[in-house]
Amino acid sequence: LCNCSAVGSIGAAECDGVTGQCLCREGYAGLRCDSCAQGFYPERSSQGCRPCGCSPPGSRSPHCDDSGKCQCKDGVTGLKCDRCSDGYYRFNETACEPCQCNNHSKTCNSSTGTCLQCQDNTEGDHCELCKEGFYRSPHAAHACHHCPCSTVASTGTCRIHPGETAPRCDKCRTGYTGPNCNRCDNGYYNSDSICVRCKCNGNVDPARSRSVCKPESGECLGCLYHTAGFHCEECEDGYVRDPEGTNCTKKEATLGPETREFTTSAPNASKATSFSTAVINSTLSPTTIQTVFPISSSDNSTSAFADVSWTQFNIIILTVIIIVVVLLMGFVGAVYMYREYQNRKLNAPFWTIELKEDNISFSSYHDSIPNADVSGLLEDDGNEVAPNGQLTLTTPMHNFKA
Repeated sequence: LCNCSAVGSIGAAECDGVTGQCLCREGYAGLRCDSCAQGFYPERSSQGCRPCGCSPPGSRSPHCDDSGKCQCKDGVTGLKCDRCSDGYYRFNETACEPCQCNNHSKTCNSSTGTCLQCQDNTEGDHCELCKEGFYRSPHAAHACHHCPCSTVASTGTCRIHPGETAPRCDKCRTGYTGPNCNRCDNGYYNSDSICVRCKCNGNVDPARSRSVCKPESGECLGCLYHTAGFHCEECEDGYVRDPEGTNCTKKEATLGPETREFTTSAPNASKATSFSTAVINSTLSPTTIQTVFPISSSDNSTSAFADVSWTQFNIIILTVIIIVVVLLMGFVGAVYMYREYQNRKLNAPFWTIELKEDNISFSSYHDSIPNADVSGLLEDDGNEVAPNGQLTLTTPMHNFKA
């Protein structure tokens, strides 16, 4: 009997009379046509043989295993070897090409070759560029390092210029300077690690003083227009603010605190006019004083103004106040001592002595000594004190001492 496969053979009862080989359908092989031929694999669902369908450009042979997987070339993957594996792109007649990512990525777009997920701070179609804020070091190939540029003081980007080994920031922000934008520019100073514009009230010329102010403290340098102070906000010695409070003008001579008589002479004047400086209000400005009392520069002038500064005037006033306070304290002390003296005098003990022909009587009027001993008031040893407080003289001549 032929015993041919009902699925793989053309006829179950037809076979070669000598060898017993059945007539197999396409894709089937074997003596009885019960196995799959090369290029085919058994399909479990239908129990038939199906073609492998391996891609000729991507597979090494048209054969596949029993699961239908083809043998793929390098860089090719898939059941039928019809697509590029990771790290390869451009599937064509010559198989797949490796991704060009400069060793900064292992994957790329399988069609265009654009690198995906660039590593090591790189970017670009082939990971050939450094990300913003990074620069490529000349010492290590394809290595991107962080720029030493603050985003507060600069744009944050940098690059290495030809012939240099250290990077330079691309552009510093206003108020900062230096290769790394870490110093304050002229006209600015460091305030809590931030460069702030110098505050000199417009009294410093940048053309004359490039620094304008000290970069570490902000103290203004080279104050102009007779100004002084940390921010050129004050007038220098000998100058005061004008009525508008904008400019510093030279201080005019002022009247002294003492009262003086002075005369002014005028041409063709037969008499000199006398004025008392005591009637001049100290609040008048020097210009007003000159207007009200014009002083002649002639040799006939018999008066002169004392140039007393406000500091001297304040010292004089303070001295007067101190003297007055000392005098008041002395007066209060004197009054207190006088009253103490009067109190002691009133409270002091005193005695009254009454002289008679034969005796002396003592009487005490001090309340605080009710039991006073009067036996020692007289120096005569023969004297005796009677019980009634009377002292009797016993000398023959009736002489006594008190």
